[in-house]
Amino acid sequence: MRRPLAALATAALALTLTACGGSDDSSGSAAGSSGSTGAFPVSIENKFGTTEIPSEPQRIVTIGFNDADFVLALGGELVGERELIGDYDATQRPWAQDVLPADDVPTVGSGELNLEAIAALAPDLIVGVYSFIDQGTYDQLSAIAPTLAQTDEYADGATPWQEQTLLTGRALGVEDAAQQLVDDVEGQFAQAVEENPDFAGQSIAVDLTGLGGSGHYLLGQDDLRTQFFADLGFEVPEASQELSAERLDLLDADVLVENGYDQAALDADTLLAGLGVVTEDRTVLLGQYSSAISAAVGFGSPLSLPYLLEQLVGPLAAAADADPSTVVEQPES
Repeated sequence: MRRPLAALATAALALTLTACGGSDDSSGSAAGSSGSTGAFPVSIENKFGTTEIPSEPQRIVTIGFNDADFVLALGGELVGERELIGDYDATQRPWAQDVLPADDVPTVGSGELNLEAIAALAPDLIVGVYSFIDQGTYDQLSAIAPTLAQTDEYADGATPWQEQTLLTGRALGVEDAAQQLVDDVEGQFAQAVEENPDFAGQSIAVDLTGLGGSGHYLLGQDDLRTQFFADLGFEVPEASQELSAERLDLLDADVLVENGYDQAALDADTLLAGLGVVTEDRTVLLGQYSSAISAAVGFGSPLSLPYLLEQLVGPLAAAADADPSTVVEQPES
């Protein structure tokens, strides 16, 4: 499987994750309160064709690794979802407790989609903006129900959360609610940026661990898991890349974020532990991929992002303050 698939699911997978706490309720279920009367039919262009939605969806299946969060945030009726790859139980994610369905939601495959299971759920909309599907799979899904895929404006897996929210809102007929949700979450980021001017312009390395080779994978702007940090003002590398042991120096940024490592794992990685960004305590640990914080980064949704702001702004501020005496209190994973 390609890079974002395996690691996201692992990281929540990554799509990583349980800890207590949660996001601001203003970014949750209230977003779905805007009515959809008169919004249909809807036509939405995507990288494979046009999604034609004739009427308000009543049965939605999500095939992306984070799309369920976007549907739930906007009040959609979720009847099936893709199962995450890895140790994280997505049904327990703390940032979505107020909007998760009371009953278990059937899954429709993990690494591979189960088309028969999807068809058996009789969906009237399939949502897969963060699904990494190809044209053939899109055509098969579209034969079952209208299928929302990502546009060709962004690299696979790199659609900004704002755009994903607005696309999903259009498909559900709640564009105004989707825009309000984006505005609410962006307002929370703006407050964090105002309170932490040290973030602006500092380089950050977001590292996925345990993925083969040297065990390190540096995430770039082409991966949604860096968007949280970029929205806070940090500078993210342009492209993701697997790192050899000889190039671990690329992780020696102003701030290092380790996804997949707790303290014991970091200490055991002698090459990484010797970098200045580690010895000078400028490193934030997201924990193993089964942790809620690691998973929240992978989801990158308007539900998980406020949760991350609560959990990570403090540790990031301590790591970025240029004072070696400041101890980074790691988030509870």
